[in-house]
Amino acid sequence: MTEFPFGFGPPNPDDPDRGGKKDPAEQGGGQENPAEAFNQLGQMLSQLGQMLSQAGSSSGPVNYDLAKQIALQKLAGQPGFGPPADSVSAVNDAVHLAEMWLDPATTLPAGAKASKSWTARDWVEHTLPTWQRLCDPVARRVSGAWVEALPAEAKQAAGPLLSMVGQMGGMAFGSQLGNALAQLASEVLTSTDIGLPLGPPATAALLPANIEEFTKGLERPSSEVMVFLAAREAAHQRLFEHVPWLRQRLLATVEEFASGIRVDTSALEQLATTVDPANPASIEEAMRSGMLEPQTTPEQQTALNRLETLLALVEGWVDVVVADATADRLPGSDALRETLRRRRASGGPAEQTFATLVGLKLRPRRLRAAAALWRLVGDRHGLDVRDGVWAHPDLVPTAEDLDEPIDFADRLGKPAADGDPIDDPIAAIERTEQAERKDDADES
Repeated sequence: MTEFPFGFGPPNPDDPDRGGKKDPAEQGGGQENPAEAFNQLGQMLSQLGQMLSQAGSSSGPVNYDLAKQIALQKLAGQPGFGPPADSVSAVNDAVHLAEMWLDPATTLPAGAKASKSWTARDWVEHTLPTWQRLCDPVARRVSGAWVEALPAEAKQAAGPLLSMVGQMGGMAFGSQLGNALAQLASEVLTSTDIGLPLGPPATAALLPANIEEFTKGLERPSSEVMVFLAAREAAHQRLFEHVPWLRQRLLATVEEFASGIRVDTSALEQLATTVDPANPASIEEAMRSGMLEPQTTPEQQTALNRLETLLALVEGWVDVVVADATADRLPGSDALRETLRRRRASGGPAEQTFATLVGLKLRPRRLRAAAALWRLVGDRHGLDVRDGVWAHPDLVPTAEDLDEPIDFADRLGKPAADGDPIDDPIAAIERTEQAERKDDADES
C-alpha cells in the first residue's frame, strides 16, 4: 500500500522530522543514537494516538462515525448531495397519486404517513441505524476471531493493546462500510430498493437525483418513472406497516445469517504475516482479498433459504400490486416492470455491498415464481384472501409452495374441519388458536 490514511505511516527515510535518517555526521560518525530511537518510538505512538482520537468516540465492532464521515466525504462531490430544490413537490405529488392508484389494487391501506425527497446524503444518514443492526453481528464475529486465535500467553502479554487492536478493527470495518454506503447511496432509487426496510417506518422516500440518472437509459418520461417508483415504494410501505411481523422477520433473518459466521483461525495466522498493525488500510485490504472469507454453515444456509423466499414473496407481491395499479394508467408500465424485475433479480446495487459487508448475496432469485403465485391466489380467491395470507407468518408460502403454486392455492380453498372453505386466513388462524386454548384448558 502506498497511501496511509489518518496521517499515520512509516517514517520517511529522507525526512528527519518524521523520524528518518539524519546525516551521518549528525549521528556521531554513523553510530545509532539510543535517544533518537526513543524519539522515533514516541513520534509513532503520538501519531497512533492522534489517529485513534480522530476516529471519533464510536464504540463496538464497527466505527460508524468513521463510516458516515467517509461516505459523506465521497458523496460531497457528486450531484444530488445538495438541497433537493424542486424535487420535494414532485415526490409528494408522485406518492399521492400512487397511493390513490394502489387503493383498489390491495386491501392493505396506505402505510406511509410521510413522503420524503432524499439526497444520497439523506439516505446514508437515515439508513445508518439499520445498517448498524445488520453489520454488527459479522463484525463482532470477525473481531472476536482475532482475539480467539491468539495463544493465551500472547493475550496476557498484549493486555491493554487488545483494546487498541479492537479500535483499529472497528476503524477498518468502518472504512469498508463507508465506502460501500457511498457507492450504494449513489445508485438506490427508493428507501426499499434493496427489499429491506432500511429507512424510518411509515416513510416513503425517493431519491430524485438517482432516479433522473436511472431514467436516462429508459426512453420514458421522467415523471412516468417517478410515479412508477413511487407506487413501488408506497406498496412496500403498506406491506411493512400493516404486516407487523414482516420487518422484524426480515432483519432478524439477516442477523441470524451473519451471526452464524465462522472464521478460519488458520487464515488469521497467515494474515498476521501480511498485515501492518499500524496501518488500518492494510487490514481492510486483507479483508477484501478474501483471506477471511467465511464458510457457509448448514444453519446459515437454512437462514439464507428463508430470507431468499421471504424477499421473493415481498417483491412478488409488490410486483403484482403495482402492475394492477399502473397497467391502465402508465403507458410504459410493462416495460418499467420488466426493467425493475431484472434489476432486482440480478441483485441490483446491493449485491456486492451485502456480499462484502455481511457475506450475504441479497438476491430474490424466485421473484417471478412468487409473482405468479400471488397472481394465481388473487385470481382464484380475491384480494381479501391474497392479502390476508400476510396476517400470520405460518400462512405465508414456503419455498416448496413456490415450486407448486397451484397446490398452495388449492389448500386455501379446501374445507376446514367445520366444513367451511378456508377462504379467510384470519379465521383459520383463529380456529387453530381456539383449538389450542381448548386443549390447554382440558389438560389443566
